[in-house]
Amino acid sequence: MVNCCGLVTVKNEPVPLKSIVVEVSVQGHVATVSSTLQYENQEQSPLEAIFVFPLPGEAAVCRFSAKIGQTEVVAEVQEKQKAQEQYDDALSSGQQAFLLEESDESPDVFKLSVGSLPPGEKASVSLDYVTELAVQADDGLRLCLPAVLNPRYLPQGSDSGSGGSAQVSSVPAGSVPYSLSLSAHVSSPHPISRVESNCPLDPLNYLNTEKTQATVSLAAGHQFDRDVELLLYYQDTYQPTAIVEAAQASAKPGSLMGDPVVMLSLYPEFPKDVMSSMTSHGEFLFVVDRSGSMECPMHLGSGSQDRIGSARDTLLLLLKSLPMGCYFNIIGFGSSYESFFPKSVEYSQKTMDEALQKVKEMRADLGGTEILQPLKHIYSQPCLPDQPRQLFLFTDGEVGNTKEVLDLVKTNAGSHRCFSFGIGEGASTALISGVAKQARGHAQFITGQDRMQPKVMQSLRFALQPAVVDISVKWNVPKEVSVTPLSPPIRVVFQGQRALLYAQLTGESSGDTEGSVTVKYSLAKQPVENQLSFSLKPTENTGMTVHRLGARTLIQSLEVEEREQDGEKEGVKEKVIELSVQSGVSSAFTAFIAVHKGDGEALHGPLLHRHVPTPMLKLRGCSLTGACEVLECDEDCDEEDFDSPAPTSKPVRDPLLQLISLQKASGSWVLEAALAEVLVKTEEEVSKPKPAQVDQEVWATVLALVWLYGFKMEAQEEWQFLAMKAVSWIQAQKVASVSECVQAGNTLLGCQVQKDTLGL
Repeated sequence: MVNCCGLVTVKNEPVPLKSIVVEVSVQGHVATVSSTLQYENQEQSPLEAIFVFPLPGEAAVCRFSAKIGQTEVVAEVQEKQKAQEQYDDALSSGQQAFLLEESDESPDVFKLSVGSLPPGEKASVSLDYVTELAVQADDGLRLCLPAVLNPRYLPQGSDSGSGGSAQVSSVPAGSVPYSLSLSAHVSSPHPISRVESNCPLDPLNYLNTEKTQATVSLAAGHQFDRDVELLLYYQDTYQPTAIVEAAQASAKPGSLMGDPVVMLSLYPEFPKDVMSSMTSHGEFLFVVDRSGSMECPMHLGSGSQDRIGSARDTLLLLLKSLPMGCYFNIIGFGSSYESFFPKSVEYSQKTMDEALQKVKEMRADLGGTEILQPLKHIYSQPCLPDQPRQLFLFTDGEVGNTKEVLDLVKTNAGSHRCFSFGIGEGASTALISGVAKQARGHAQFITGQDRMQPKVMQSLRFALQPAVVDISVKWNVPKEVSVTPLSPPIRVVFQGQRALLYAQLTGESSGDTEGSVTVKYSLAKQPVENQLSFSLKPTENTGMTVHRLGARTLIQSLEVEEREQDGEKEGVKEKVIELSVQSGVSSAFTAFIAVHKGDGEALHGPLLHRHVPTPMLKLRGCSLTGACEVLECDEDCDEEDFDSPAPTSKPVRDPLLQLISLQKASGSWVLEAALAEVLVKTEEEVSKPKPAQVDQEVWATVLALVWLYGFKMEAQEEWQFLAMKAVSWIQAQKVASVSECVQAGNTLLGCQVQKDTLGL
């Protein structure tokens, strides 16, 4: 069954929808979405109605009201205990009252009962939320309407088994029984180049000659057959911007809502030449699932390697591909966790050898899948200066506390990036995709016949690109004005990422009406500096988008601080409650309470409290109605069936992995019997053709490169970085006779690899 969202009955059937009106107010990189939905009870009997709204990931609801006939329900944020008491009081005095519930495990779902809808009566629901707009690969900013504001329409008789979003009651094909009107007001410090959509739009209407303000609307006749998305493009997209939002007139000066708030956006440009270079900096943390199910085969079928074996091979590749000068550590987790080193170590021949020995001994022997504790441990370790932290997370399972894990990752998103890998069909999409999204990395799923190594090396390529570091933000304001940051400091910005910083401006200056901010950072060792001016006396009241998102950012940081201190730090909870009530943005310690402002008559009959199920997750690769085969073995697989032999006995090894395991941390190979074995030669056959004046190590390294390019081009994605390391090492040796070496290597191995192909 597909769970509906929007206005539904207690039996989870949709109440017929009549119209949706959406107004969007965009300021630079953020927006407020205000919507009103009209419903009508077309049944002969009254309906008990509940409004269900699955929140988009980056959104925070800040206003809700519902009107049935002459009765209005208005929701407001209050401290949880107080909301509970008010709820009980309202019920006992005969008023209808409803508490907003949030599910702890799932992504936030906003659901609120709006009471009884008499036959033929109309209901109107109004809802506002604020959101940061997502940055796209082409630098556009994307706003997508959630399903509740764009319910998919399925004509009668059409196939509804495709796992669509919320559905309304079927009516004969032809006209859609409800309408959507959408208008957006866009304002930005930089001129607006264009606005695009996957749905027809009316022409963009500029409101001033500078083109910094415009309106745009969805063309009439939307068919509800696709997502509604707006893509906004600004000029000078890589220039930082500062937007100041005026205080709320009714709020007390000195409070967050009673002071102006400034939002600084940072979206640095990464020129092509920078992106083609590789960094030698970074702290690489490989976090590997060692729960029992990692002993399952990668896929069904004979000869399939087990998951932990594939993870061992992948770690070998990763460890050989890291650049000299970086730092690394490997953490295995299950019911408990184990680190290879107490803290990250510098990458060298010694630390690489130690780690590889431990990788060989690594088993799927740590029980269940508990990911929160190892992450807390990682985040408790201070970041290393000028070594951007990059997390690689490998898991084949799911956890019961996905929301808590994602909250933790999100709070630490300013200091690291995370690449996540879901192994096998049972890996949780919500966890794998969520972690990568919150920590601005990439998610990859390794299913069916997929090999893990190419996907992991693809992510390593992103991780080795230079990042923006040494970020400093200096506010320059008159002495009567103070600046209080609402966001945690930004440590690093990776390519394609955008950082938003919020700060509160307290106090008034008698003379100056302008302040400025200086942003400095470095990219690929080049310093960059920008200075921006902003007005300390903004004129227009823009609906408090920036204030509310600033409040939400601060609330999230304080909630984590509260959790980490186990509530022992004085005043943190009180501060969260005060901010939440003031801004209308809910938190862990507050709840929305809605009271029917009715005639106060006692309620007739029992008031039923129904649990409304949250929307079902769509499983990857299967419809909601189709059967879905999940290859998952029991957590406590029988050790004897699955235990793979330790690679210390001499199993048949892939010659590519054998060659890779012989490479030194510096990138070179040594002339030895094991290398000759990979090349299917004797030691003497390998040594003899070496040009006289050439060092043995250089000769061995050239041979390894010729072999890789001659015989293993189909796996180039897996060995490209260690080959680049080898080439850099050879170049550093300043060898005169490289051409002669390559020629001799070709003759020995029966290849025809050009010197240029090798990058020499």
